[in-house]
Amino acid sequence: MATLPNPLPQLAADPSGRVLGLELPLPQGRLIDTTDDGPWHEPLLWCADETATPGAWAAVQPARRTAGLLPVLLDVGGDQHGPEEWELLPGEMSYPGDHDADEVLAEFWDAYATVEDPEWPGLTAPPTSAPDTAPDPDTVAAETADALVKDSSRLKDPRLALVPARRSADIPAAIGWTGPTNHENDVARLCAVLRSWEDRFGIRVVALAHDHLVLSVAAPPTTEAEAEALAAEHFAFCPDNIWQGTTDGTRGSYARTLLGEPLWSFWWD
Repeated sequence: MATLPNPLPQLAADPSGRVLGLELPLPQGRLIDTTDDGPWHEPLLWCADETATPGAWAAVQPARRTAGLLPVLLDVGGDQHGPEEWELLPGEMSYPGDHDADEVLAEFWDAYATVEDPEWPGLTAPPTSAPDTAPDPDTVAAETADALVKDSSRLKDPRLALVPARRSADIPAAIGWTGPTNHENDVARLCAVLRSWEDRFGIRVVALAHDHLVLSVAAPPTTEAEAEALAAEHFAFCPDNIWQGTTDGTRGSYARTLLGEPLWSFWWD
């Protein structure tokens, strides 16, 4: 995929992060270039060595402006441990901007919808509380990150990471994340959908685990009609959320969980 100049090697000379314009020093961490195909030609990300604490996300947000590095929490507490063991494949990823979110979701819809389902309904309009009138997405992301590091039921051992990426939605493709492999091998196609959700719902990629994705949402749906329309997109994006994440396996019950919900979580079996 197309890449930006990578500022991460500067951290090898200045691990504090001050060279990146950070006022507070970074915690101890390491640069990661491990992929399933062997060492990558440059670091893919920086990852802290210690469990993240409240305020850590907000402290590194200036790195987005000064160095093009975006924060994300990585859960290293699962059976697959940290990103060195996640079978990252950056060389297999295309560029998110080369894909159309509506076309990607329509293709998945055709693959997973039943004969009783209607034709792909298309992308839903932004909610009544649209991103331009909703809370600042980056503020919501920082608040969500703080909540996640306090709640061990969602993330077992979250570590702060920094990734060189154009926008938060691109983070999974930038590191070559393979969490949705059973659903889609080129995660950049899913990142195209994330870009669309950034624009319409003010999402940010807040956390990744081996096969989990957690998003903060600044402008969630506020009406049942909006939630039902969005549930169709979530079904195409990650069918397991509906099939295995609801008591009756229906989009209707799943839609009710989206009303006003500032956090979306996806898991691929």
